[in-house]
Amino acid sequence: MRIPVGRPGGGAGAPLSPWWRGTAAAAAGALPAAAFPAPSLWWWAYLALVPWMLLVRTAPTGRRAALDGWLGGVGFMLAVHHWLMPSLHVFILLLAALLGLLWAPWGVLVRRMLGGAPSPARGAAALAVVPSGWLMVELARSWEGLGGPWGLLGASQWQVPAVLRVAAVGGVWLVSLLVVAVNTAVVLLVAVPSLRRAAVAGLVVCGVAVGAAARWVPGPEPAGRVRVGVVQPGVIGGADGPERRFDRGEELTRELAGRDVDLVVWGESSVGTDLAARPGYSARLAALAREVGAPVLVNVDARRSDRPGIYKSSVLVGPEGITGDRYDKMRLVPFGEYVPFRSLLGWATSVGKAAAEDRRRGERPVVMTVGERGPRVGPLVCFESAFPDMSRHLAREGAELLVAQSATSTFQESWAPGQHASLAALRAAETGRPVVHATLTGVSAVYGPDGGRVGAPLGTEVSGAAVYEVPLAGATTPYVRFGDWAVYAAVAVLAALCAAGAGRVVRRRPAPGTPVPPARTARGSRVRPGR
Repeated sequence: MRIPVGRPGGGAGAPLSPWWRGTAAAAAGALPAAAFPAPSLWWWAYLALVPWMLLVRTAPTGRRAALDGWLGGVGFMLAVHHWLMPSLHVFILLLAALLGLLWAPWGVLVRRMLGGAPSPARGAAALAVVPSGWLMVELARSWEGLGGPWGLLGASQWQVPAVLRVAAVGGVWLVSLLVVAVNTAVVLLVAVPSLRRAAVAGLVVCGVAVGAAARWVPGPEPAGRVRVGVVQPGVIGGADGPERRFDRGEELTRELAGRDVDLVVWGESSVGTDLAARPGYSARLAALAREVGAPVLVNVDARRSDRPGIYKSSVLVGPEGITGDRYDKMRLVPFGEYVPFRSLLGWATSVGKAAAEDRRRGERPVVMTVGERGPRVGPLVCFESAFPDMSRHLAREGAELLVAQSATSTFQESWAPGQHASLAALRAAETGRPVVHATLTGVSAVYGPDGGRVGAPLGTEVSGAAVYEVPLAGATTPYVRFGDWAVYAAVAVLAALCAAGAGRVVRRRPAPGTPVPPARTARGSRVRPGR
């Protein structure tokens, strides 16, 4: 059956020209960006895919649906990552075009499940198949080499307590499935009148699932509190910026003396020299630890003296000096900290602010023991807080407190600082462990084991220090125990779809030895097969 090309939703109307259709697809793909910080219109995520899906379902061919999916993916990547433009310049267009290809199969899937007049069975299946297809796109682009899991649709729900309980069950992946399922149900509700009951039933199921998670999934079990001081020096530039930043961090840390803190956290790249090579810096940090009565967790961005290359490392310094606890960042930011396939893409350094020299990777996660009465701390550096598997691993290894050290000063006036801070809420809810997100220039924020905010954040305009009373939790979440089961469930749904399709092909194929009826010519004569 040929599906007519009309206005989104499959209704009657003048066909869209290819150019207008392509523009509409790119614009529709950009709509979900408003669900993330800074707009933070979390409710919009449940409707944002509807225009895009309504357009794709009217594609006259599978090829056109793939093109609509690709163009929408380009619009999505540009809108969600627009703050990278000052750093990557025109290169971001190439990246968006390449990553947008991930949505081409999803476009074909949307047309197959929602195009034309779906049967009740196909409409019901679409509520599981379309979200599963979307999740495969998110999973593919979550690979570090493709930029990591920034802008996952489920992450837009970071400030909704009931949905954070869903994250505790199946991680951000389950939340993404939920959000796309609601969008799919709305498309059926709007575009397929005969399936409105099925669409309403789907919405009810989604609502019941959220309510059940909020009501029956056990919350974090209180296990004491810890006082954490967060030091945010603010924007400090210039050739002597690293030295003045250290001085400002030192000054702010002294203000925490007498406030009974258990740990002081500095942001990413807060120390610009190797502490082993410059013992004077180590001595100053040890003096600070003695003065405030707590260890200081700093982040060193420098060439190491004991091995070749530049590392970004979380280093714990106590009253007696460097404790020996050190975590070297494992997952690096593409182009920001290394250039993938530098021999091929090295030209990116000439058109943007790509890394002139590749940073080196750490080998393993680390859980640090903070003093005699402090918690066990699992450090993450920069966009590692976007990876749910890293925080889950630290929780399984016994971390009681997760600390993400970050610096987004390059994107200070953009949506990036708020988006980065919001990821900590997801990681806290997923693991049942509080997360301290400490930055150089804001936004610094702290979230409890349920993902709820603790205290007031330090915004991008702040140069200061704050102390947070952070609740700890004992039990772990279903997500920590069972992992990415939602991803495997989505794979199973798509595998079942493929198996059903293969079964239909086999049933339609004539059995061996079955006589083929002769074909009639235009004049009515019969032609036997083989002649």
